[in-house]
Amino acid sequence: MLLNGLPTASGAQVFPGFQPSDAFDEDRTAVGAYVDLEANLTEKLLGSVAVRVEDYSDFGSNVSGKLALRYDFNETFALRGSVQNGFRAPSLQQQFFSSTATNFISGVPFDIRTFPVSDPAARALGAKDLEAEESTNFSLGAVINLGAVTLTVDAYQIDIDDRIVLSENVGTGTSAADIAVRNYLQSLGFVGVSGGRFFINGVDTETEGVDVVVAWPFVTETAGRFDFTLTGNWNTTDVTRIPTTNELSSLTPPPVLFARSNVLTFEEGTPKDKFSANVNWSQGPFGATLRATRYGKVLDPQNNPVQDFLLTEKTLLDLEVRFDVSDKVRLALGADNVLDEYPDAFPVGAAPNSRNTTGATSFSNYSPFGRSGRFVYGRLSVNF
Repeated sequence: MLLNGLPTASGAQVFPGFQPSDAFDEDRTAVGAYVDLEANLTEKLLGSVAVRVEDYSDFGSNVSGKLALRYDFNETFALRGSVQNGFRAPSLQQQFFSSTATNFISGVPFDIRTFPVSDPAARALGAKDLEAEESTNFSLGAVINLGAVTLTVDAYQIDIDDRIVLSENVGTGTSAADIAVRNYLQSLGFVGVSGGRFFINGVDTETEGVDVVVAWPFVTETAGRFDFTLTGNWNTTDVTRIPTTNELSSLTPPPVLFARSNVLTFEEGTPKDKFSANVNWSQGPFGATLRATRYGKVLDPQNNPVQDFLLTEKTLLDLEVRFDVSDKVRLALGADNVLDEYPDAFPVGAAPNSRNTTGATSFSNYSPFGRSGRFVYGRLSVNF
């Protein structure tokens, strides 16, 4: 907005738009090569090894790999396991994204920045050049064949170090820690900058889980073929380290760079268990699929525990029927979420304890499924 040909000060605009200082022109060239070898080392032992080499023009090079073995004791039972490491370079957005919004603190407007890590103010807060996320994965499982029924059970552990996260807004509130940040920035000459946030390495997580899959193809003489599949997953994630900077840790009191809600998003923000039952039927030109999926509990956390919201278990049912008009044409009719299930809704109430003070924000973004209810569709597929 302009006034007398000049841009207006921060105020009711809240988000004044991307500014010239937010503009960056950055690019990256990445080259990678992947090799995967698999061979029977003995009559019963199958081995595989994979290596991936990557080179980033702006970041450097990395080598990651995987080693896997499977031993078939007999036709009924086999054990398998693998170990691998992973690598993810910081994205260009994480390195360079910048934006500015306005926040009112005690009635005074302040510009709140999402700093790129190279910004002098971000450096003053302790931002550093981003490093890669690295992971180590282990898995051990069994394959059991009982006639036509196949059962697989796999346990896994995934350790991720130096996850890149967006820090909390520091210096943008009325707490003693926020005031300390603003005083600190002003002492360094950052006039008009109250604080903000930036991307930072420093979150370590440990995930453990078990996957179970049961598959049973069943062929009848008159009713067609049925393929039954049951799956289950149980998992837990723990945050074992959160980021800090020497600059902010030296303040009294120090601000928190990764608060309760973000920690619990990793630990409780997705279901700890998920089950699915699937039946696929076919006979001649006809076919149908019926699937039920049960999602476990999910926590929608806030920094104020009073505002936490627990999403209870929900089961969704999907159904599709098909007809092959010819070898190349298929007609399908179906519905996702046949029972028109919705996530638990926020209760309408008054601030500060309610998450839905106006009645306009009914559902949590943490729901593991959509909030649009039943979806009915028709599909015509033609293969040439």
